[in-house]
Amino acid sequence: MTTDQVKNPTAVGHSNIPQTLGFLLLDNFTLISLASAIEPLRMANQLAGRELYRWYTLTQDGAPVRASDGLNVTPDASMHAPLSLDWVVVCGGVAPQHSVSREHIQWLQAQSRQLRRLGAICTGSWALGQAGLLDHYETSIHWECLASIQEAFPKIVLTTRLFSIDRDRFTASGGTAPLDMMLNLIAHDHGKELSAGISEMFVYERMRNEQDQQRVPLKHVLGTTQPKLLEIVALMESNLEEPLELDELASYVDVSRRQLERLFQRYLHCSPSRYYLKLRLVRARQLLKQTPLSIIEIASVCGFVSTPHFSKCYRECFGIPPRDERLGIHTRQKYQEKVPPLLKRWGAEPTSNEPASSALLALAYAQGEPTFASVPLA
Repeated sequence: MTTDQVKNPTAVGHSNIPQTLGFLLLDNFTLISLASAIEPLRMANQLAGRELYRWYTLTQDGAPVRASDGLNVTPDASMHAPLSLDWVVVCGGVAPQHSVSREHIQWLQAQSRQLRRLGAICTGSWALGQAGLLDHYETSIHWECLASIQEAFPKIVLTTRLFSIDRDRFTASGGTAPLDMMLNLIAHDHGKELSAGISEMFVYERMRNEQDQQRVPLKHVLGTTQPKLLEIVALMESNLEEPLELDELASYVDVSRRQLERLFQRYLHCSPSRYYLKLRLVRARQLLKQTPLSIIEIASVCGFVSTPHFSKCYRECFGIPPRDERLGIHTRQKYQEKVPPLLKRWGAEPTSNEPASSALLALAYAQGEPTFASVPLA
């Protein structure tokens, strides 16, 4: 995402003021996604030695809610509690279509009117989409829901990326993807040294960024209606080192080259050669980040006849040359605007209308840890 695309009117940046997040738990939400989102916030507080973030878990009526693994979770409060929230994060899971109520929708729309940042993890994007709060926003959701959410809410700009940050919306696909999204948001708010420290504490080797993609099985995009197209793509995926000619691909599945091109244009919105090239480049990106293979070797195993041609194609696709990708150099500035600090609340006792945040309790316990305040912030 380019600097021009990202305008974040509620990012606090390097403020000393803790940001408050409300995690709205839908029925059958996934615990791994919730933990992946909250744990980086806890560790940010611990490493900084002060409260950078506080959070509350919320449900529609304040009653316990069942997670997708059958565990009952007791929330901190009802979503109608008078909390001073900066961010609202919807936590979805199994069958989000059946977990979102009219009351959820109205409450989320009210949060939007109060200019709060809105986010979603796993399938929580469905709730924001149903509330009309993701129209014309780039959005990530778990790959199982891509086809259904696109059909239900066509104004959403869907992407297969692990997570998306677009202006005042942030969405993650699920599983451990919220961890990467939060690490990126923390790096923006408080610096890369802090997010790197969190990664080390979680034994997390590589913080993924917005360009990393979900591995989406094509059958979940197309269904079973286009078996020949699925077969062609499978052939492409099996022949990355020595790419097949389009005429060969067409003959293997008994279609003409013209039919082959029509299938790709209609269902995948690109030419067969373009799709094939993208498959090879995505594979190259994985090898660059996950193996010690040289750039020359990677170019060869991904079907490129020369390293300069590989580098040119890679830069055009990902906006960064392979060498910089390998070194972890990211030239795109992802954020543009900051807002004035909020009123100082660090160390303040909760008001009679506001329940105590578990962040303060976790921070108090963490004071005995050797890592407490190990990443001082300016």
